[in-house]
Amino acid sequence: MRHRSRYVRGLVLALVTVLALTLIPHNASAKSLAIWDTLQGTNPKGYVLLLRHALAPGSGDPANFKLNDCSTQRNLSDQGRADAKDIGIWLKSKQVKIHRVESSRWCRAKETAKLMAISNVRLNKNLDSLFNAADPVKHPQTAAIRKQIVNHRNQDGLLVMVGHFVNIGTIVGSGVDSGEGVLVKANAKGEIKIVGSSPAP
Repeated sequence: MRHRSRYVRGLVLALVTVLALTLIPHNASAKSLAIWDTLQGTNPKGYVLLLRHALAPGSGDPANFKLNDCSTQRNLSDQGRADAKDIGIWLKSKQVKIHRVESSRWCRAKETAKLMAISNVRLNKNLDSLFNAADPVKHPQTAAIRKQIVNHRNQDGLLVMVGHFVNIGTIVGSGVDSGEGVLVKANAKGEIKIVGSSPAP
């Protein structure tokens, strides 16, 4: 009887642990998404969404990479293209006024931005992949994007910047999944703060 009681207690403890581990990420995710309820239907000031391109299998780029030749690059998969459209649908559902959409010149980022279909896309070389950079943190592109985020602090509308894993991680200090975004805003001191996220497809 004692062994059975011990078994039941152990089973209950295991179930509680599994349940806790299941709920913690969900609650954290729900909290990071809650900001959109506040922004919905508004013309927000100072917000920037740093969005990683949708699914493009592999990592880095082929050795024969050419900027203006998509056949030499990693590109979105069919799933990635569908995800990019879903990201656009999700953002449209929030009815947040878009200031502008900017993209890396890499084909997978450009295609993501265009398939989202939320605004015309402006190419920004400072969003180009820093995968091969010796020190992404000290790279001039990183400094330029930081400055742009700070300068947007008093601008109306959401600035969407579609880029790459390394670039976004360098700005916010953590990685993002394909198609996932980090919502940031600069304060009066010029510090960039994470205020939320957009869901990975």
